[in-house]
Amino acid sequence: MGEPTEDFASPIKQVGLIGLGIMGLPMARNLVKAGFDVTVYSRTQAKVAALEKEGARGASGPAELASRCQMVITMVPDSSDVESVAEGKGGIFEGAKPGLIIADMSTISPLTTRRLSAAAAERRFLWLDAPVSGGQAGAIAGTMTIMVGGERAAFERAQPVFAAMGQRITYMGASGQGQTAKLCNQILVAVNLLAVSEALVFGAKAGLDLDSLLDALTAGAANSWALDNLGRKMLKRDFAPAFMVRLQQKDLRLVGEAARELQVPVIGAGLVHQLLTSLEAAGRGDDGTQALVNVLESLAGVEVTGKGSKQ
Repeated sequence: MGEPTEDFASPIKQVGLIGLGIMGLPMARNLVKAGFDVTVYSRTQAKVAALEKEGARGASGPAELASRCQMVITMVPDSSDVESVAEGKGGIFEGAKPGLIIADMSTISPLTTRRLSAAAAERRFLWLDAPVSGGQAGAIAGTMTIMVGGERAAFERAQPVFAAMGQRITYMGASGQGQTAKLCNQILVAVNLLAVSEALVFGAKAGLDLDSLLDALTAGAANSWALDNLGRKMLKRDFAPAFMVRLQQKDLRLVGEAARELQVPVIGAGLVHQLLTSLEAAGRGDDGTQALVNVLESLAGVEVTGKGSKQ
């Protein structure tokens, strides 16, 4: 393949996004609002049609999408999905021109990321791993945290695109380091979730007013995003997903795999992984992760509820 064309050396205007789920759909909307020429692809045509009404363009597949763009974002569930849209028949690699920046904003294996980055480099493409934190609310508000690995020059060039979707954008180093940073994030998320669930179940069993308890705890050193947001959902018995149990389980599987490679114990994250397995076994993989409290409620024989709960 030849050197990148002049078009691919210019500021990024044409951006593609593959995957219009809970996170990808609002991310695409924010790119449109920021003035980028956005092309989208999803297997769910209704989502593509909705974005076309808002100013985006639809594509028939990843190859066609990549052929129109200077930068392509993938936001799909797992490592195998990224491999499929990148390397598979009709994938990004098939339609892209030299110089394309591919930013995988999914959460996938660092090992898979490094392999895909090398495969992209052989074709004169630039691969960034740029997983996010902040959940659906952050995706909608454009306030996500973005952790990026890959070539520094590609990161710098992609900054305006990332800035349309997130607030704190941090360069973590070489390929795979963005994904590794995200796994650190998921360890903290998982153990925080367990701590919130344990504290509220403990308080319920002791007969505390949980609304008052939450007011007290969120004003002190024990406060966290999980307590302030997911704790309130637990009291309302609201288990609708901002982040699904099955996706958290996928992330914790990746944590376990990376931890074994690094020979590092991840005891708390491993425990949460096991507890969430009981929710999956009960057919609740699409529930929000705050449903973890239900597992501890069952063990303690108590229900966490607040004044606003439906009894």
